[in-house]
Amino acid sequence: MEKQKAALLSIYSNTALITFKIIAGLLMNSISVISEAIHSGIDLMASFVAYFSIKKASQPRDDDHPFGHGKFENVSGAFEAILIFLAAGLIIYEAIKKIMYVPELKSIEAGIGVMLISAIVNTFISRTLFKVSKKSDSIALEADAWHLLTDVYTSAGVMVGLIIIKITNLEIIDPIIAMMVAAMIIKASIDLTRKTLGGLVDESLPKHEIQTIVDIIKQHSAILNYHKLRTRKSGNIREIDIHVIVNKENSLTDVHSLCYDIENHIKNVLPGSYVTIHIEPEEE
Repeated sequence: MEKQKAALLSIYSNTALITFKIIAGLLMNSISVISEAIHSGIDLMASFVAYFSIKKASQPRDDDHPFGHGKFENVSGAFEAILIFLAAGLIIYEAIKKIMYVPELKSIEAGIGVMLISAIVNTFISRTLFKVSKKSDSIALEADAWHLLTDVYTSAGVMVGLIIIKITNLEIIDPIIAMMVAAMIIKASIDLTRKTLGGLVDESLPKHEIQTIVDIIKQHSAILNYHKLRTRKSGNIREIDIHVIVNKENSLTDVHSLCYDIENHIKNVLPGSYVTIHIEPEEE
């Protein structure tokens, strides 16, 4: 499956980058580079979580999960957001210690090179994950992509900071950059938490998708009115429930055909939709 392959690609790339960053950070005695290694470590954990949640979410419906396993992706995204937040806290703690005692940096060129490679690799991987997540409507892959995109920005920031340190010899910049990295990570965590929790608490579909559903209903002249439109999202599955009012003189065959047309129309416009239509006769 394309989603699982994309998640594995993220796992492999993060594993390699963590190794390079840890080696460079220890050689340099740089908290900003080590903070990037911690960030990538969290990304790796998130990639594992995304991989297994996607694998679980792809399983078909069963007796215990009649609506499928899609919410495993939402749980994955929320868990990944928590991991990012914890990583930021650890980075801030280490940066404060380094501000109180600024270490001497070594082999700055190695750190600049590792950060450059990290930014390039994660730019490519994040774009791939965003592409697949959009195509498959996967919140878990999208969360993983945002992790890596954040890593691109933080790696670029650390690289610029190291270049400034190389030029000015102001080594206090190193822990300050680490604090800035942590701030960016916290923002990413908050944004991701808001998005993933929406699915867990059965938040309605976006307004433009609800309007699309309403427009489709109105295109069928046999529908006199509608009400009780309820929507939610479970992983990449949209669950839509609506009551429609029709003329009571319509035959059961006609009404069934009408519901079939509406359901297929919605599924064509909003792929991955699970549609339930309740028919009500027009009142006298």
